[in-house]
Amino acid sequence: KSEAIVQRPALPTLSWEGFTVLPTGVVILGDELRPGETYSGSDGGAIFKFIPETPWDGTHAVTSFRDSPLASGLVYALTVSCVERAHDSFPQFGQGCQVGKGVWVLVSAASARQDANRKGATGFYRPEDLHRDPLFQGEGIRFCWTNTGRSAAAHFGEILCGVDSVTNLENRTLFRDLRTGFAYLADGELSKDDVRTVTITRFFEGDTQFNAYDNLAFQPVTGNLYVTEDAMFGEVFACLPDGKDRDLRSDGCVRVISVVDPEAEPTGVIFDASGTTAYMMIQHGEQSAGLFDRDSNPVDGRTDDLIRITGFDVLAIAVRKTGHQSSHVLDSKLLR
Repeated sequence: KSEAIVQRPALPTLSWEGFTVLPTGVVILGDELRPGETYSGSDGGAIFKFIPETPWDGTHAVTSFRDSPLASGLVYALTVSCVERAHDSFPQFGQGCQVGKGVWVLVSAASARQDANRKGATGFYRPEDLHRDPLFQGEGIRFCWTNTGRSAAAHFGEILCGVDSVTNLENRTLFRDLRTGFAYLADGELSKDDVRTVTITRFFEGDTQFNAYDNLAFQPVTGNLYVTEDAMFGEVFACLPDGKDRDLRSDGCVRVISVVDPEAEPTGVIFDASGTTAYMMIQHGEQSAGLFDRDSNPVDGRTDDLIRITGFDVLAIAVRKTGHQSSHVLDSKLLR
């Protein structure tokens, strides 16, 4: 029995690729599942949240497995209601609700996917990567994920974002809906007025030029969202945050990286803490014989490639956005 690795059955076993972990030990994740994949008529992948029984308080080091906040807790699935909390039917669920007010319905970690489907959790089309917005300044957190879609079927995908007030974990309770018997995450008293809500919006919708969203990453300092396509000749786009206008979406996206090898796929873009350097994987690509590595891959020598990209002048971008000069702009020039 290994003393360096333990299984955490308190968290669900799913096809989860994208997730974010908060300092308290709260985990928000997506189940990469397409509609109808489990059986005919089954929902797509849901968004889940794990809340530790004992959240980490930030005051002591976790030195043993038993002290980890991941050791025990409850799992919830996102149900978008499409009605406000004051409505007589709240919380409700059903097809057609993918944006608007949502709630967290209690599911079992051991049967999270089945419970989500049975209890009306909202299904998405292969929700893959998911990350927290590090520059969000409102109550709670903002997280965004890729709803990949299927371009061949003219479902070009979309990027969805949720704002969730998850910071207050001291008074968490469960509100049980007497109509269905389902239990929902609440804060305080056991009434409908105390049910925690999540606001889901569309950040960007796909089209024939920019689609099949696979991975995303927030760039530190600028808040720009870099999105990777899962497609032949896949590209990476940089998307601006939503500015001071009447819509709730990105103010525009531009392509910044293109892959010319039709057999290759860009994936896994991520930035370092400074935002000046990014890393990206190129997988499945064609390679010349001179690049074969039969030590790493004795079958045919083909390998994936990790690309390091430098030169992002993040502080200059931030100055242009805010109009405020910074004493650190000179430092950013030195980093280029």
